[in-house]
Amino acid sequence: MSAPRAYVFWFLAILAEFVVIPVVQAQGTFPAARPIEFVVLFPAGSSADVTARVLAEGMSRQLGTQIVVVNRPGGGGAVGYKYAVQQAPDGHHLVWNSNSISTNYHTGMLPFDYKSFLPVARVQIETPLLFVRSEAPWKGLRDILQQAKANPGKLTVGNSGFGSHTHLSSVWLFKSFGFQVVDVPFNAAQVVPSLLGGHVDAVVQLPGALAGLVKAGNVRALVALSGARDPFFPEVPTAREQGMNMSAELWRGVAVPKGTPSRIIARLEDAIRKTVASPEFTRATEKLLVAPAFLPAVEFGNTIAKEDVEIARTVKALGIKQDSK
Repeated sequence: MSAPRAYVFWFLAILAEFVVIPVVQAQGTFPAARPIEFVVLFPAGSSADVTARVLAEGMSRQLGTQIVVVNRPGGGGAVGYKYAVQQAPDGHHLVWNSNSISTNYHTGMLPFDYKSFLPVARVQIETPLLFVRSEAPWKGLRDILQQAKANPGKLTVGNSGFGSHTHLSSVWLFKSFGFQVVDVPFNAAQVVPSLLGGHVDAVVQLPGALAGLVKAGNVRALVALSGARDPFFPEVPTAREQGMNMSAELWRGVAVPKGTPSRIIARLEDAIRKTVASPEFTRATEKLLVAPAFLPAVEFGNTIAKEDVEIARTVKALGIKQDSK
């Protein structure tokens, strides 16, 4: 071997010691010596935000590193998803996902679907309810449906944004009975003030957003959009009890960008499992009227895939798709 060629091989061998080996070692370290970003799709102070912070606190203890909640609201969740999907698949970028990944995609708010993320674990389930102000004349679902029937296109119903889970649930509810209402999409933080201020006749929202107002007598729930009565609103009848075969529970869980290594997902899943099983998490979520409902990554992924097919069928039947942005 000539001297120049021998020198080249010697140089490459030395370079490998300093470049290849450290890269392999770095890949084996999780979490690294930096915080983990946890993207929440709705504003600070919302039910989604508060429960995410409770989860982040518990996971931080389990992983021994700080998990920082970052709010990226807008578009019924689309803004946060568009940001999260662009992040590095290294376990340091999580997204607080929900059914909205499918509702956003199938209604045209996202150019990508749930397959752009990998599931880590389901954490909780919430039941959307139809709420009205306490002074409203409607005492039950039948009453407000009669109003919609008598005044086509006049009843206004607020939701958390076009393509959001509450939007799909609201359209599904009224169109299934054959009635036309005016859907009013808001930023999530605007929904409740809009109801209280009389800007809309009703809203479809998750229980944590209005629980305090229900207890104070300012608003009341007419129907739970679920297969069984919500444990936190046992007095409110379900849509099925009132003649509609509908179940629109919202789940929330943690996902990561596609390409995240399975060993990192397993570590995150274990941290979530232990956090959700803790008495501290149960007490905190019960105050927010949220039911813990842990599912590991594989089962969670199967649930998302199965539900995605149902949401696609529902969106097509309801005719609420727009061009993706």
